[in-house]
Amino acid sequence: MAIESMTGFARTAGAVGIHAWAWEIRSVNGRGLDIRVRVPPGFEVLAEAARKQLGAAFARGTLHCNLSLSSDAGPPRLRINEAALAGLVDAVARLPAHEGVRPASYDGLLAIRGIVELADEAQDALTVLETPVMAGLGEVVAALKQARAAEGQALETIVTGQLDAIAALTQQAETHPARGNDAIRARLAAQVAALLEASQALDPQRLHQEAALLAVKADIREELDRLKAHVAALRVLLAQGGPIGRKLDFLSQEFGREASTLCAKAGDASLSRIGLDLRTVVDQMREQVQNVE
Repeated sequence: MAIESMTGFARTAGAVGIHAWAWEIRSVNGRGLDIRVRVPPGFEVLAEAARKQLGAAFARGTLHCNLSLSSDAGPPRLRINEAALAGLVDAVARLPAHEGVRPASYDGLLAIRGIVELADEAQDALTVLETPVMAGLGEVVAALKQARAAEGQALETIVTGQLDAIAALTQQAETHPARGNDAIRARLAAQVAALLEASQALDPQRLHQEAALLAVKADIREELDRLKAHVAALRVLLAQGGPIGRKLDFLSQEFGREASTLCAKAGDASLSRIGLDLRTVVDQMREQVQNVE
């Protein structure tokens, strides 16, 4: 299973008779899955369907989904509630005649609320558009998933290259001459000699004991082993694919900690530069993995 990015865009559109519609979805980074759907008034049932489809298709990201409609129907259509008008005419006909009261006319009856109505354009449009718009929803969700997958493939290539760089720098640190016993012994001996020269009151034996402890603490063997383990774990995650963004982010933080510790314990300028290069690549990798679903 390949990895997917959390960024992408997809659009699909269509028309039925006088009605035109278009779905658009924009996807950006998010800590979880945040789905925001906007539809025209009267089409709320499609908003719920969009949320369900998007929730089933994606695991992370902030999704902005919008349905837009346009129509060439012209000005609003009036509709007479003929059943209500007929009942009103019958009721008026049964009323006794009164002197000074003129008979009811159609213009008066039509002015009564509820007799003349505006046609429910939204309901009419929903009836006509529901099937094709729902089919379009499936198409735009699939297109977004494809866009995120393509972006994810590009991200995987970048992260793999950065991972190779981390592995190479780790190997350079492991084989660096400054890590040799002779080099460490020479550095510590020089430091002890400088201290003894500065003050004859210092105990040479105690100084040598402290130097031995410092040598143990300065060893970066554990950091190198953990860096190698993290490289192997990240390669396994990339091979598995799927929504692994959070795990990648956690591992990138662990890489950063080991690189920082390596810099602190290096004790040699050229070895420290390797640690700084490690931190640079790790920071770059972390920026990339934060886009992974």
